[in-house]
Amino acid sequence: MTLGEVLSAARKSGDGMKDWLASAEPEIWAALGEAAEAEGIDHAAYARIAVVDFSNRAPEEDWATLMGRIRDARDPGQACLLSMITWRLANADRKCDHHH
Repeated sequence: MTLGEVLSAARKSGDGMKDWLASAEPEIWAALGEAAEAEGIDHAAYARIAVVDFSNRAPEEDWATLMGRIRDARDPGQACLLSMITWRLANADRKCDHHH
């Protein structure tokens, strides 16, 4: 899956995202749910925001790490999205104010 396809899937997904991500990384899915609830949004919206925030704010080192994960992953799209979500969870103080 290309980065463009990941971005498109994040924009379109809802329940399908749960099937795709929760089974692979239940801890990340649970943390995503808690963060989404705290922001008053659903899982898919949080994932979309994570993609945008990572794309706009992640430093070069984090992009390099992401590319390595994608290269080594069995499901590159899943690895990409999970990495972006994890990054946003870890960098909550960097998120844009307009997402609230």
